[in-house]
Amino acid sequence: QVQLVESGGGSVQPGGSLKLSCTASGFTLDYYAIGWFRQVPGKEREAVSCINSNPGPLYYSDSVKGRFTISRDNAKNTIYLQMDSLKPEDTAKYYCASAWGCDYIPQPANFGSWGQGTQVTVSS
Repeated sequence: QVQLVESGGGSVQPGGSLKLSCTASGFTLDYYAIGWFRQVPGKEREAVSCINSNPGPLYYSDSVKGRFTISRDNAKNTIYLQMDSLKPEDTAKYYCASAWGCDYIPQPANFGSWGQGTQVTVSS
């Protein structure tokens, strides 16, 4: 059974930072692309970032580019999302998911395994 588990979410003031982790069990992340997505209730799930196994090119959405950094530690079977300069509009539940590749713009339908999500709240 494959499993992805997100952690590191919480509440932070605007301008603050959080580091999310996505750890896999049941399979090795070395061979997979991993995407970070976020979702607000009533809205579509949005791709935030994606990293390939190579890692090759990285994907960042326009709204987070320059503020978020994705990385991987294959020895720990973990993907990270460093989030700096957080804004209230970053508030959402964040999910990690695995796929064969990131594609030009990651699509949720191409990601087969999903974590349970971790909540990020940015407010004063």
